[in-house]
Formats: sequence, structure tokens, C-alpha cells
Amino acid sequence: MLYYLFTYLDKAYDFPGAGMFQYISFRAAFSAILSLVISLLYGKKIINYLRKKQIGETIRELGLEGQTQKAGTPTMGGLIILGAILIPTLLFAKLNNIYVLLMIFATVWLGFIGFLDDYIKVFRKNKEGLAGKFKILGQVIAGLVIGGTLYFSDSVVIREKLPEKKDRTTSEISAFERESSHIVKFSPKSEKSLKTTIPFFKNNEFDYKVLIDWAGDKAGKYAWFVFILIVIFIITAISNGANLTDGMDGLATGTSAIIGITLGLLAWVSGNIVFADYLNIMYIPNTGELVVYMSAFVGACTGFLWYNSYPAQVFMGDTGSLALGGVIAAFAFMIRKELLIPILCGIFIVENLSVVIQVSWFKFTRRRYGEGRRVFLMAPLHHHYQKQGYHESKIVLRFLIVEIMLAILTFITLKIR
Repeated sequence: MLYYLFTYLDKAYDFPGAGMFQYISFRAAFSAILSLVISLLYGKKIINYLRKKQIGETIRELGLEGQTQKAGTPTMGGLIILGAILIPTLLFAKLNNIYVLLMIFATVWLGFIGFLDDYIKVFRKNKEGLAGKFKILGQVIAGLVIGGTLYFSDSVVIREKLPEKKDRTTSEISAFERESSHIVKFSPKSEKSLKTTIPFFKNNEFDYKVLIDWAGDKAGKYAWFVFILIVIFIITAISNGANLTDGMDGLATGTSAIIGITLGLLAWVSGNIVFADYLNIMYIPNTGELVVYMSAFVGACTGFLWYNSYPAQVFMGDTGSLALGGVIAAFAFMIRKELLIPILCGIFIVENLSVVIQVSWFKFTRRRYGEGRRVFLMAPLHHHYQKQGYHESKIVLRFLIVEIMLAILTFITLKIR
């Protein structure tokens, strides 16, 4: 909103400093600062309100050290994160940008699904919360809306890479150089495409149409179906992965902040034709505006971590964790870096897999031997280390160190081909 106000003031009245709002870097910085202020200052008030209303966490006895001390800690703190993301985004981002609108939808919708789950747990005293099938349904709806929009919207385009100069005709070179005298690696025309970034391959690009080449001439007609299925699967997986990771003070929040910084930088370079040319990666017009959103995301996570670090004064609940994972996955699709998720979101995926492996092996051995056996002392994985005697804060710190390494590796993959 402020972008449009100051743009008007700049054009109509030449208002001093109003032109600064044209720069993404300026608005992203203010977005981060405001989200920090909201989560730090107003976060405390919300925590006090939650404590006053006795909206506390109900702890199941799992035999973990320090577990009983967390009983009654205010939950549903994800509301702090959601507010600290949405308010700066609405103020500083361009609200006619399709990518920003999709991120606002993903944040509100997935936050609403998590809020329902927490509401049932806290106010209706039902430890199971929202039924699993309804959670999945909510995530599927999110995937349908996001995937469908990314595929069918005319505003979602990329600039294809041009062949090397020696392989192009004179007319192809001159047409583009009229638009940009120093960048000659991208087509001057934006176009629809199902291409995305894939690590460790020569051209760093993958077209989803390849998955249905077997359909022959009909491949183009059904590509949207395959793409949307992949969107649904990844959003659901990462959303649930973040939810499972939120089992220790500061773990999901810190991990999400690191992932957010990485995705924000990737959005910056992918939406800037100069940086995209330098890194020889896909150029996606208008995605640079997502940096404003992700700055608010990182600021919100960092501010919330102030209260969520050990010993936690508040838990985010499913209100926060389902939303964090979902928007991370959605954001990755918008900048066409979703195939980097297995690396970047390795913590979420490993936590998810540890539960799948534990449950599957237990059921298999119970059928085979009449007695269920376990791979881990306890799942998700962070509880396995807790059962081994490691202190919670040490586990969290080491997981965050691993996440930093994964974030660096994600960047490296852009140049490893």
C-alpha cells in the first residue's frame, strides 16, 4: 500500500525520498525491520494475552527430559509470525504482483488450517486436533490454487536462454541488444514454460513435459495435471515436515529463517536479469518482488525466535508450523527452485522420513515377527537424539549448523553442472 502512496507522491508532488520506494532493496529492508518490530514488541503482548487466557500447550507424556516443564506454555504463537509476515507485505510489496498475491493466499490459508487444529486442541480439549484428512484436504486445496495459477496465469512467465552469440543470427543478436546492450543471454520475449531449475545437470534446467513424453502429441495437454500433482505433493510434504520439526524450542523457527534467507537471495538473483545472467540461471520476471515478502518472513521468524528459543516462552503451534512449511514450498515453486528443496529443506525431509521409516518398520516387524521393532529410539529424529541423552539446546544448535551447510550447498549447486 505504501508503495502506491509514495509512487503517487513522487510523481505528483516530487515528494523528497518518495522515489526510494521504487527500489526492492529499500522496501525489503523496511519489511524486515517492521516484521522484527511487530514480532518483538507486539509478540510479548500476545504471549501475555495467551497466558492470561490460559491458552497453553498440553504435553503428552513421552518420557523425555524436561518435557513436563513445558506444560502450560502458551501456544498458537504462530499468530505472531503470521501477523509479522502479512502486515509488512501488505504495506511494502506491490499488491498487483501475482507472486505476492499467491504468497499472501498461502500464508492465510495454511495458517487458517493450523489455527483450526490448535483451536480444537486448546479450546475443545481434543489432543488429536483437526482430523488428518482435513489437514491434507486443506494442503491439497492450497496446492491446487497455487499450481493452477502458476500454470494457467498469463502473468507467470520466464525468459528463455538464448544460444551462444556465435550460434545466433545477426537479427537475433541486434533485437535483444536494442533492449539491453550488456545482457545477451536471454530472449527479449517472455513466454509460458514448465521449465524449472535442477541441480547437478549441465544446463541446470528441467521441463516437466519430459515426464509425460510417453503420451506423444497429447503430452502438452496433460502437462498441467502432472505439474499440479507435484505442487500438491511438495507443499504437503514440506508443510508436514515443518510441523514434525516443531518439537524442540527454536528448531522449526531457526531452520525456517535460514531457509527463508536462502530463498530470498535466490528470488533476488532469479528476478534480476543482471544477476541471472552472471550466474547463468533462469530469469523469471517480477519474482524480485518476492524478496519483500521473504524479508518479512525472515524478520518474523527471527523475532519469534527471541521468545521461542530455549526455554521457550511460547510455542508456534500448528498455526505457525503448517504455514511456515507450506509457504516455503510455495515460494520455491514461484522462483522455480522446488527441485532444490531436497537439499535446502533437508532437515524437514529427514524429520518426515524418520517418522515414515519408524512407523513402516514397526508395522512390518509386528506382522512378520509378532512384535513391533523400531529403527530409532523415538521419532521424529530430534527425539531420537534426546533419548540418547543430548540436551535439547545442543540438538537444536547442531541441526541449525547442518541447515546452514545445506543452504550453502544449495547455492553451490547453481554452478555445479
